[in-house]
Amino acid sequence: MVRLFMRGRGDGQGARDAARTLADSVRRILELDEEASVSVSEIACGDPGCGGAETVILVMRAGRRTEAAKLLKPLSTVTDAELVAALAPLSAPQAKSA
Repeated sequence: MVRLFMRGRGDGQGARDAARTLADSVRRILELDEEASVSVSEIACGDPGCGGAETVILVMRAGRRTEAAKLLKPLSTVTDAELVAALAPLSAPQAKSA
């Protein structure tokens, strides 16, 4: 079962569609199994460089701590290349806890 959690700052179907598209891309890029969950949120950002909104992506996989990626821009403006770069640290295998 695919689990997807979305919480957006924007209103309407457009924001939900953008979040779903981004979450689908996260699943594809990280090659997540169906048990993994993805949360895509757009939140207000106080940094002038992010244009008032930032995108936060949480990836929850069995046996691993929740991992996060952040982009300092609204979710509807995130490109595939930016997403790949932001997710690169999450692509590496996680070391097993002792």
